[in-house]
Amino acid sequence: MLERSEVVSVIEQVAAEQSKALAPLSDQLALLDTGLDSLCLAIIVARLEDRLGFDPFSTAEDGSFPTTIGDFIRLYEQASPGNVAA
Repeated sequence: MLERSEVVSVIEQVAAEQSKALAPLSDQLALLDTGLDSLCLAIIVARLEDRLGFDPFSTAEDGSFPTTIGDFIRLYEQASPGNVAA
């Protein structure tokens, strides 16, 4: 199963690489308030796809983009191939 720390690690790595001041991450923090721009978010999604082997946005049923860090991480957790619904 996907570890939330994997997603957070990639977010922090991309922020550092792009010289972005990252706000303290919490589930309630809006993605728009993280300090990341759209390029950073695109890099994060691409890097997570490379690392994890899946893209939850290609299989998302409702087509909406997450608005908070918590929503973003849950999207990956729920789409993880190791996540088996009970």
